[in-house]
Amino acid sequence: MRVVARVAEGPDGQAEPDGQSGSGVDAEPDGQAGPARVPRRPTAADLLAARDRTIPDLVAPDLRVLFAGINPSLYSAATGCHFARPGNRFWPALHQSGFTARQLRPEEQRLLLDSGLGITNVVARATARAEELAAAELRSGGAALVELAARLRVRWLAVLGVTAYRAAYGRPDAVVGPQDMRHGDTRLWVLPNPSGLNAHWSAPRLATAFAELRVAAEA
Repeated sequence: MRVVARVAEGPDGQAEPDGQSGSGVDAEPDGQAGPARVPRRPTAADLLAARDRTIPDLVAPDLRVLFAGINPSLYSAATGCHFARPGNRFWPALHQSGFTARQLRPEEQRLLLDSGLGITNVVARATARAEELAAAELRSGGAALVELAARLRVRWLAVLGVTAYRAAYGRPDAVVGPQDMRHGDTRLWVLPNPSGLNAHWSAPRLATAFAELRVAAEA
């Protein structure tokens, strides 16, 4: 089951140790959300406890782009922030490609909604490594993901990781870039995995790949 952080009503991951999208962010004493605060660095015990935990999706209707990581890392699940592990290049690539005016911190993720951007995952549960995900999980998660995107009228669903995309949608020949499949009015795009372990994609190349999607999303 997906947990949604925010869905407005009305008319309106190859899971890498540092690459997946808990609760170390403090709340106000009265339960109201205050300014984004830097979560403390998770301890080894925190990471162990975060296994199989989920993070709420950051979504709203009519998003320009919904970014889908493969699944949450233990670090992200422990902090409650997507793409939270230091060294992950999602937030730098988002800024360098022009999606955001400055580089946001993971705990500022809610600001993306103001720009028509959201974050989710193909598989909701947190793991330490991608190999812990079964093929059936990826297929089931992929099906749920396109249903979510279509229901929210997302223009572009961007899966961050071509290997995971191939497994989730049965497209063994898929490559990075726009895909020929769509679900309702939602079109699909594959981005490189932003994990720092993905040595095939340098930071400049990664930013360029993100920028190509930004141009398409603004057309």
